[in-house]
Amino acid sequence: MFRSLRENFNRFFNRLTPFQVIVLFYFSAVLISTLLISFPFLHREGVHLSFIDTLFTAVSAVSVTGLTVVSTADTFNTPGYFVLMFILQFGGIGVMTLGTFIWLMLGKKIGLKRRQLIKTDQNQSTFSGMVKLIRQILLIIIIIELLGALILGIYFTRYFPTLGEAFVQGMFASVSATTNAGFDITGTSLVMFQDDYFVQFINMLLLTLGAIGFPVLIEVKDYLTKKQKHFINFSLFAKLTSVTFGALVVVGTILIYFLDRDHFFAGKTWHEAFFYSLFQSVTTRNGGLATMDVSEFSAPTLLVICVLMFIGASPSSVGGGIRTTTFAITLLSVIAYARGKSSVRVFRREIDPEDIFRSFIVINTAIMIVGIGVILLNYFEPQLSLLSLTFEACSAFGTTGLSMGATADLHLAGKIVIISLMFIGRIGIFSFLFIIRGRTSKDKYHYPKEPMIIG
Repeated sequence: MFRSLRENFNRFFNRLTPFQVIVLFYFSAVLISTLLISFPFLHREGVHLSFIDTLFTAVSAVSVTGLTVVSTADTFNTPGYFVLMFILQFGGIGVMTLGTFIWLMLGKKIGLKRRQLIKTDQNQSTFSGMVKLIRQILLIIIIIELLGALILGIYFTRYFPTLGEAFVQGMFASVSATTNAGFDITGTSLVMFQDDYFVQFINMLLLTLGAIGFPVLIEVKDYLTKKQKHFINFSLFAKLTSVTFGALVVVGTILIYFLDRDHFFAGKTWHEAFFYSLFQSVTTRNGGLATMDVSEFSAPTLLVICVLMFIGASPSSVGGGIRTTTFAITLLSVIAYARGKSSVRVFRREIDPEDIFRSFIVINTAIMIVGIGVILLNYFEPQLSLLSLTFEACSAFGTTGLSMGATADLHLAGKIVIISLMFIGRIGIFSFLFIIRGRTSKDKYHYPKEPMIIG
């Protein structure tokens, strides 16, 4: 009987595409996480979580979003914090990546099917070096998190009464920032550190390292460890990702400051305004941490933040959104077309037409998904403003976690919409589109082409 069940499962598993398997794994991770955080011994005394609130928290943790309908600090105890950190690791690094590392620890061999899944989960283009990639990702992330936990843990001794509490806060803050999860156990995100620029700087550094993309970190690591550095050429992906990431942070900082210089920043010193602007711009890369109540910003600033959250982090990182390369390639394509160019060129390289086509597919599908989400939220939650619901939808899709406070007021239907957006944002647009798609096959014939009037 068991042999028959196993054969049927293997037959079913082999019929699935890599994208469908990835979605299935993330869905399974959500179910397991929901079960884990529902255990009463992980909650503070007297706390009871409903199923929908437990599911919401689990999806938010697996998708490393950070939107919550309950206070993490008031809901979970110390063991609960460690369980959440474990879930954040799975969500941030990737289910297949961390699962494969555990597989390697058990002495198992990595077959072709699993290598294909790792390739899909990490947005890689080739099969070569998959196991090495996994080890490097884990090593880099663990080192970053440990250093962050050590620095913040020691520094937090000036804020918390005991050494144990300081290091628990430091460890959770480091994991949350590096995985761009946006969860906090202070109860007020980083508002209590709004005048502490050292804590803000460390968190911005961790947020950036998590969102810049694992391939970029690996290339930088290789550059720093090589003796003959002039022989190392950074890939086009690393160059385009880093420049786009940095440009978005700079442009975001400038726009946030100038749009609110006569509103929220009125009466504040230059350094206060600078750090508020810079931190909010960095955290829109999927961080979700905040040094202030973002609802205090003016409407134009909030719309800019919505766009930045929609773009999100880099591919093969802990973040969601349409990703920085998608935005960059789309923008470069528009500029090239406006200049009458037949190809898109950057850093003395030409972008593959297939990548241009994929970028437009991603950005248009994402606009439709978020648009439908906003419409549904406005239908189910008429008591909340359009701006606040648009903000929550962009935050959920970008797996950012910033909130104007509307999430806590959502009803059942509204929570389901946000849960769906968080899940889609984490698995990615292509995985979402390929849920119902079969294996790729070439067309056996073509119809005559006919020009269309466009624009």
